[in-house]
Amino acid sequence: MKKAFKIITFLVLLAAALPANSYIVTYKEQFYRLFHVHYIQYPEDSIENIYWLEQALRADFANPLYAIALIENEIQWEKYRYLFMMHLNIKMLEQHLLLGNKYNKRNAYFYNAPWRDENLASLDIAETCYRTALYYWNEAQSWAARANERRFRWIDLPRVQYWIDEAVRIERGSLNYGRTINRELQFLQRVRERFQEMDNHYVIQDTTE
Repeated sequence: MKKAFKIITFLVLLAAALPANSYIVTYKEQFYRLFHVHYIQYPEDSIENIYWLEQALRADFANPLYAIALIENEIQWEKYRYLFMMHLNIKMLEQHLLLGNKYNKRNAYFYNAPWRDENLASLDIAETCYRTALYYWNEAQSWAARANERRFRWIDLPRVQYWIDEAVRIERGSLNYGRTINRELQFLQRVRERFQEMDNHYVIQDTTE
């Protein structure tokens, strides 16, 4: 509940910070341009990016004249839309992984026992982020499969070649976030079990005297 309140507060402040004369952001392409990665990615940075990406996923596509790629015919337009949806879902899962990593505990040291419950709560947040990332990975795979249909094989979109490369790598298995996410979940569970075995009333004895 407290975490949700912080997120809502952040979004309200974000809206208030927008200049009064700013243009209305309506389309996927506009929301996507608000997404950005910081040199040091704090949790609030990931939350901001997740917000913009969520809006992009829900929004309509702009007219093909304003697409990120050069669109000259309907089949290019169709492939572009599939690639864009795939890419947005990839960015969403990456942001959830970044956010989850901020809350994940890589080790359960014996001297962390007094804060066992706090560490377990942090692991719960990390797990939620990872499982959400897994959902977006499944979505990305679905859109990549559409973009990789045979009828699109020779459709070239140079301005979004990186997206095409992502789709091909997903098809070939060289880009596999599912493996990464599941590995993180398994490791997280092992750390959680070690914390659960601890006595949170454990007191470190001072033997220096």
